[in-house]
Amino acid sequence: MDRFEWSDGNTIPGESFVLKQNGVAIYDGQDKTSFENGSLILTTHKLVWKDNKDKSYVLALPLSLVVYIEEQPSGFARSAKIVVHLSPAPSNKASGPATYSAYSYIRLSFRESGEREFHQQFTEQLHSKKWEQSIPDAGPTLGQGARHRAGIMGIERSLKQRQKDTDQNISVAFQDLSKLIDKAKDMVSLTKSIANKIKDKHGDITDDEEVGGIMTLTDVYCRVNRARGMELLSPEDLLNACEMLEYLNLPVRLRTFDSGVMVLQLKSHSEEEVIDKTMTLVEEKKSVTAEELSQIAGVSVILAKERLLLTEKVGGLCRDETVEGLRFYPNMFLNRPD
Repeated sequence: MDRFEWSDGNTIPGESFVLKQNGVAIYDGQDKTSFENGSLILTTHKLVWKDNKDKSYVLALPLSLVVYIEEQPSGFARSAKIVVHLSPAPSNKASGPATYSAYSYIRLSFRESGEREFHQQFTEQLHSKKWEQSIPDAGPTLGQGARHRAGIMGIERSLKQRQKDTDQNISVAFQDLSKLIDKAKDMVSLTKSIANKIKDKHGDITDDEEVGGIMTLTDVYCRVNRARGMELLSPEDLLNACEMLEYLNLPVRLRTFDSGVMVLQLKSHSEEEVIDKTMTLVEEKKSVTAEELSQIAGVSVILAKERLLLTEKVGGLCRDETVEGLRFYPNMFLNRPD
């Protein structure tokens, strides 16, 4: 955030408007900021963020400070983001919302979508570098020779500054790489810890959603943070850790049902066994709802519904959907007794 400066939002000669997107929040690296809901404006020269509530809050970031950008897709409990990697702030930078930042990048969170078009236009402006073309004229009082010398000196200064910025960027990049390696180690440790917790509890609990070695990602998030105490884990870190389970060849994997529900389950988890047990329970009770199966099987309502839908998908059950709710029955069409 120390690269931003306060602005009046006006353009300068040679600068033109490119794109505007509402509902954008700014993160200082991994940290949230108070700039949570505003309009993000892209021009040929800078990024401008305007607060939707307090119109006097206007921030500007020169595009000349941007090293590169990358997309961060949306996922479990998170919006899509654009990560903007920045070079160090110049010594003559105007005042802004922060004088120091522990990060060399910011994240732009797009809570009302529009991130793809913005990323495309952002990339185009970085490639065109139109801000470098807005070089003021030396003025009518200078002769042609003086203007020529000033131009050469300006180019030399520009090359020296660019070399300096490159050296700083390389240094920052190695620092970020070191942080990334440490982060990866933490993520691997967290992933193995999650896998061991679910594996250890498999088969030992008869009245919880872990029956059959499966647990919703929401329950995993709550339990992990409950165990961590004050060092809470973000939904993003949890999802990233779970996505590494199969890659690390751990006994637990992340699965997403057709409905979009995300769960962790043991690789030894048998869908055929779950389907057979569900069919047997429904046949014994004649018909059940997800809530009833939840009480009978000792699982959460979400997992109970997924069991019923999975069994219905293979033809083991039929549904009856009325104003009273969704109820499942044995499929007598395919499983009629002899």
